[in-house]
Amino acid sequence: MILSYLKVTAVALYIILVSIFALVFAFIDRSFTLYLKLNKILSAGVLKITGVKFQITGLENIDKNKTYVYVSNHSSQFDIAALQYSIPQKFSMFYKKELSNIPIFGWALWAGPYISIDRMNAEKARRSLEGAKLLMDKKNISVLLFAEGTRSKTGEILPFKRGAFHLAATSGHPIIPVTISKSQLIMPKGKFRINKGTIDLHFDKPIDTNEIKNRKDQIELMEIVRNIIISNHQN
Repeated sequence: MILSYLKVTAVALYIILVSIFALVFAFIDRSFTLYLKLNKILSAGVLKITGVKFQITGLENIDKNKTYVYVSNHSSQFDIAALQYSIPQKFSMFYKKELSNIPIFGWALWAGPYISIDRMNAEKARRSLEGAKLLMDKKNISVLLFAEGTRSKTGEILPFKRGAFHLAATSGHPIIPVTISKSQLIMPKGKFRINKGTIDLHFDKPIDTNEIKNRKDQIELMEIVRNIIISNHQN
């Protein structure tokens, strides 16, 4: 137990240190190349400090020269570190707007290419999706969304929200379903204990979205992607 708390403390201090550099990089390089490379280093360090390992399959399905909407399930804070380290291209993600208020770390999020979202305000959430589309179109940066909208306590796949599929349909970029398994065993939601273990990540084949024309099509696509993730998922 003491070792686990020491790991949490070490990770927190490490994140603060890297966030300071991220703030600087965000302002001197507006392509965000340095910023996102630093976040990859940050994630590698977090995984090293905590002893968490991961297995990746499906990387051959990613064309580094294309822009995607990555749609993933979500069970642990370690999902973010594992994805940042393993996705072989620049990508952004959404974060709760409240995180922007955290000194240093939140400021680094705000300054970078990540997108703040207010889940309690539909109009602001819509504008955040528009911001993501602009980022994809102008800077060719892919976007990752956790389709459940929250972390699953048990690892079970929760119902999906439509936002990711609306973004994919309106932007015309393909979706890559991402399945994360066993991460809830590493750091369960609501716990500060970090357990050793292995996270499994699988990247599925891209799904074309050019024929997604309306809300009904988006909902059908949402169910298709959810079923793919369920079929790949391992508890």
